[in-house]
Amino acid sequence: MALKIIIADDHAIVREGIKALLEKRGREMEVAGEAADGRELLELARRTPADVYVIDVAMPRLNGLEAASRLLRRNSGARIVCLGMDCDRETVRKAVASGVRAYVLKENTAAELMKAIYAAARGGSYFSPQVSALVPVGPAAGGAPEPPDQAGRLTSKEREIIQLIAEGLADKEISRRLRISRNTVHAHRNNISRKLDIHKQTDLVRFAIREKIAAV
Repeated sequence: MALKIIIADDHAIVREGIKALLEKRGREMEVAGEAADGRELLELARRTPADVYVIDVAMPRLNGLEAASRLLRRNSGARIVCLGMDCDRETVRKAVASGVRAYVLKENTAAELMKAIYAAARGGSYFSPQVSALVPVGPAAGGAPEPPDQAGRLTSKEREIIQLIAEGLADKEISRRLRISRNTVHAHRNNISRKLDIHKQTDLVRFAIREKIAAV
């Protein structure tokens, strides 16, 4: 039976490239769907679950790490391959802590991506060499609690709102996008300011970029 794979990347040309690569495998693999952002991915995964999800780390509306984390909370058995332009220790730590067990870079070869997909499908792990050097070992690798940091104080919804703010959306647009009232948006903003001790929008945008909540 073919492996069903969902591809999530905000660049159509990247999705087409991965799809073409998978289709070369003939009956081994089947592209079950494509998504251009994290929210679209979660909705697609709800309607059409896949065997493996190939997820771009940096996507609009809801970034890949947050989408992967929500997907794993919904289904702890989800097999996820993170795909990034680059990597740093903190991003890799967050991915592993959320339950991601495969991570490759877009600069890697097609063979590296295929290794990651096959490993994820088996329930194993695969990190490309550049990423592997940054994978945490010891208690952190198992998702054990770590010393609290600023981002760790935020709820999933608060991180999502920070990303939308960093992408330039006003409260009215955030309210419509998330289907919540503007009062609820204001309440989340107040909680974010209190938790982070950040009160200027420019500082909040810098925080979102630094913490990889939003792309540069």
